[in-house]
Amino acid sequence: MSQALRFDGRTVVVTGAGGGLGRAYALAFASRGANVVVNDLGVSRSGDGSSSNAADKVVEEIIKAGGKAVANYNSVEDGDKIIETALKAYGRVDIVINNAGILRDVSFTRMTDKDWDLIQSVHVRGSYKVTRAAWDIFRKQKYGRIINTASAAGIYGNFGQANYSAAKLALVSFTETLAKEGERSNIHANAIAPIAASRMTETIMPPDVLEALKPEFIAPLVLYLCHESTEENGSLFELGAGFVAKLRWERSKGAVFKVDDSFLPGSVAAKWNEITDFSQPDYPKSPAETDYTSLLEQAKSLSSNPKGEDVRFDGKVVIVTGAGAGLGRAYAHLFSRLGASVIVNDVGTKDGRKSADIVVEEIKKLGGKAAANYDSVEAGESVVATAIKSFGKVDVVVNNAGILRDKSFAKITDNDWDLVHRVHLRGTYKVTKAAWPYFLKQKYGRVINTCSTVGLYGNFGQANYSTAKLGILGFSNTLALEGAKNNIIVNTIAPNAGTAMTATVWPAEMVEAFKPDYVAPFVAFLASENVPTSGSVFEVSGGWIAQIRWQRAGGVGFPITKPLQPEDIASKWEAIVNFDDGRATHPTTTQEALQQFFENFSNTQSSGDSKSAKKEKSEQKESGGIDVEAAKQIKFEPKVHVYTERDVILYALGVGATRNDLQWVYENSDGFSVLPTYGVIPILAALPVDKFTEILGDFDLMMLLHGEQYLEIKKPIPTSGKLLTTPRVLDILDKGKGVSIIFGLTTKDEKGDVVLEGEVNLFIRGIGGFGGKKTRTDSGPATALNKPPKRAPDAVLSEKTHEDQAALYRLNGDLNPLHIDPEMSAMGGFEVPILHGLCSFGISAKHVLIKFGNKDAKSFKNIKARFASPVNPGETLETQMWKEGNKVIFQTRIVERDVIAIASAAVELDEQVTKAKL
Repeated sequence: MSQALRFDGRTVVVTGAGGGLGRAYALAFASRGANVVVNDLGVSRSGDGSSSNAADKVVEEIIKAGGKAVANYNSVEDGDKIIETALKAYGRVDIVINNAGILRDVSFTRMTDKDWDLIQSVHVRGSYKVTRAAWDIFRKQKYGRIINTASAAGIYGNFGQANYSAAKLALVSFTETLAKEGERSNIHANAIAPIAASRMTETIMPPDVLEALKPEFIAPLVLYLCHESTEENGSLFELGAGFVAKLRWERSKGAVFKVDDSFLPGSVAAKWNEITDFSQPDYPKSPAETDYTSLLEQAKSLSSNPKGEDVRFDGKVVIVTGAGAGLGRAYAHLFSRLGASVIVNDVGTKDGRKSADIVVEEIKKLGGKAAANYDSVEAGESVVATAIKSFGKVDVVVNNAGILRDKSFAKITDNDWDLVHRVHLRGTYKVTKAAWPYFLKQKYGRVINTCSTVGLYGNFGQANYSTAKLGILGFSNTLALEGAKNNIIVNTIAPNAGTAMTATVWPAEMVEAFKPDYVAPFVAFLASENVPTSGSVFEVSGGWIAQIRWQRAGGVGFPITKPLQPEDIASKWEAIVNFDDGRATHPTTTQEALQQFFENFSNTQSSGDSKSAKKEKSEQKESGGIDVEAAKQIKFEPKVHVYTERDVILYALGVGATRNDLQWVYENSDGFSVLPTYGVIPILAALPVDKFTEILGDFDLMMLLHGEQYLEIKKPIPTSGKLLTTPRVLDILDKGKGVSIIFGLTTKDEKGDVVLEGEVNLFIRGIGGFGGKKTRTDSGPATALNKPPKRAPDAVLSEKTHEDQAALYRLNGDLNPLHIDPEMSAMGGFEVPILHGLCSFGISAKHVLIKFGNKDAKSFKNIKARFASPVNPGETLETQMWKEGNKVIFQTRIVERDVIAIASAAVELDEQVTKAKL
């Protein structure tokens, strides 16, 4: 163990320290000698109310433990008052931890300006205000440490969090710029993207997950980064559940285009693979590292561009903000030449005339269609209203408007900060928000947002601008996710061109050389109907286009069964920041990013990297970690299922029955009966979930999947009564990367007669390799492969699920938040809360019952299915059926995505029943 990292004599300000992460930071710093200012406004997780109790309790904890702390109850927007508390109590401030935060999660469709503004005020402006108040002190004493709090939601986007995503990624660029400005004064700034149990996550995660996500696993990295011996500066880290890794930008080599009249959107399509090829990447840390001039000379030296397919915008309406000059003017002209009707938005004037009017006049003289709008982008509704009034629709929004207020962070004023954020970040939000309902209604929309290399990498003297610009990328990341199902595509560019804005900071020859016309073709390509990507970001300059993505170091997974210390972090630092050892990854979604966190849940021994932890676990399994024969001998307690007619009707409605299906939804119908697949309800409820770890050892419940379901109906299920189900382990199979555990279940009625026999095959990822058998012996219809014949289906039935179907089906007893809570579903790896697999199973079985069972529940002898892909509520399920003797083989396709949701499926019919009906 290295020498203990102490903070004696240092004063630390922790915002939002009344609970969760902030509390963990405060306690940890105090335990190592620091004076701590515990700031907490005492608001709810949504930002409502205020109370001094939270801060006071933490201060009391610290003092009782022999530490030093004082409370502060100000909002982070009053950052000067928070820092004043530190100075009054301890005469100095050395470290600022910007941790305060709230959530206002809501889909972009339903988001209000209040939802947006409150998140920006607390997360972004609050971090700015507290840091700004401490900055002069840090510079004077030649020492300061800053931690800003980002999030996976900002880095990758997350459904329902457009406001939060924007704010959280904004803080990454804020950090990068602070690091550059503070370096010569020994001021270091780093950002973390933690996942931890807190009051913001406790309502959406199960207890075992919360235990692994203790804030105490986050605090050690924060302490390490804040210690005077640590040199790390301007970096971003993801961490949680004992896993820690550094992130950086990776950029493709890109493609170069000749900058002449042949440079058109079709040329971009022809070189798309070259633009997105990461086989020869680089890793820029500053805008100054790129030799744009050489790239431009290379572009000019090319003989010609590939023509590619023509891209047109006939009949489309395009809004370009800030289109009175520079990039916006170039975009407006190109869109017009390609057939679009253009709204030229600009608030500026030139030679006493409205800039927008000048560009409109230019376009009309060339035979194009255009209308002017003079509103600020903060009045986004008015900008979009001009499009509707002038041309009756809107198809494309190019958010380009911007201003500069460049000053060093030491000299920046609140007005400098606020004005830049209002125009760039809030303006982008407002215009897009106004266009969004039109996009949704027409199931079509294209949004191109404007970031900046300054936003990507930070830049001295542009803290306000860089923060706002990267916030736009975070906003785009979530919009791309939310818009996908409605054909709304959102991408972001970081352009490099000579404009009125860059003329204030570039030499004249550069302004002239890097024409806005060299950026416009790529923007038009991103706005086209067949653009092949969404949620991506690109650098564009002088005929050169390259894609940017995140790269994450392989990182280190520390054991979750013992306390993690800053010294542990220090001892593994080289592995945490190592991108070159073959373990680096490229997460593209929040779900992918969190996967490695969840895999570390099983790391109970090793303190090495996650790869060595996996190796240890594999060795444990090979030495007998799962005793299959002992599992088969376990006697489980039977589970009682009491139900009424209301329950069977609710189930029928949950799998898509309607008011016209009286035999399934109306208790007084002459033929009232229970859908045969209702049998899965008592069977699933009887699974001995509490015994799983006893059988399999420790594993992450988030890695458990329902693989296959078999149900045999021995006698018709009564419409009400009491059923008793007894489970048993039939087998456990070693699938290499995972384990399949098969449960058999027998359900009896009150008389003791067997009503159902069932089998449930569960697959748990990440715990395979224990040396067991890989395949199961033939068990008849329960293991049949059920391959569809090579002919057209004998019957096909389609049914569109509704968006509230999962919310309804869960009332049958499966209350897993994966199917209702957007945040929890994201943790499980899904863009939206998914439909229960057994709901899709029930819908498919209903289709077979209608087509081949005469809607008679007694016609089913058994049914078996494998769950192949998750279904999003609102998607259409198409059941394709082939009759082979008394068996109906079927598979169920998700129509919108052309993906099989249910496979290897079949129903065995009681032909005596079906023939009798005929």
